Amino acid sequence: MLIFNCSEAASNFFSRVHKGKKITPVEKPPSPVIEDYESGEFVEQWLVHATTVQRKHVLYVIHVQTRYCMIFADAKKADVDGFIQRFAERWINGVMQHAGQHDLLRWFNDEIISDRFEKTWDEYVFYKRGHRGAQKHINEISWIFEDCVAEYGTLPSDEFSAGRFDANMNDNLRSSKEHKDYFSPDEEMIVHWLRHYGGLDDSAVQAARERRTEVKREIWALERQLTDQGK
Repeated sequence: MLIFNCSEAASNFFSRVHKGKKITPVEKPPSPVIEDYESGEFVEQWLVHATTVQRKHVLYVIHVQTRYCMIFADAKKADVDGFIQRFAERWINGVMQHAGQHDLLRWFNDEIISDRFEKTWDEYVFYKRGHRGAQKHINEISWIFEDCVAEYGTLPSDEFSAGRFDANMNDNLRSSKEHKDYFSPDEEMIVHWLRHYGGLDDSAVQAARERRTEVKREIWALERQLTDQGK
């Protein structure tokens, strides 16, 4: 199950008025605390927030556990089906692109992941409910996004451009009370996928972590080399 916990602004975004009556998919949660409810192997908790940038609706969606985020610019108000489709495509593409760039695809069994992933997509629900830690990260990301839009003068022109912004944000180290040390959201999301959808054990997951670290170092070394050559 996908659980989208909506801020006040996000709740208003997904709602509309028809013949004077408010129509909304956002329900009252069984508990005001995310951690009190719906934990399980195939339950995904996300926090959603909405703002307006250059008179366009922008949605910020962050995975509560890993702090992996996605930004959806020029979102259509109250279009739940459109949001779900964009969300699914961006999430899958973002994870697989990161895996490919860091030589991790050997740990991805497409058949197993697809079968287990379908169990998550069987159902989704929208709750009006917040999360202080995740909201703090969304606020930081929204400030950065608005600065980028102000600098370039426009919102991301397509899903590829938006995905690049996602990747930059998810490469930043973050902290939360659930983690003892700073962590990288994109790494934690890869690990999350390998465990929950790939069914890998701890030793295989650790091997993937180590390979990702090796590739990151190779990328950094190449970037330094290119910088030195350009001087």
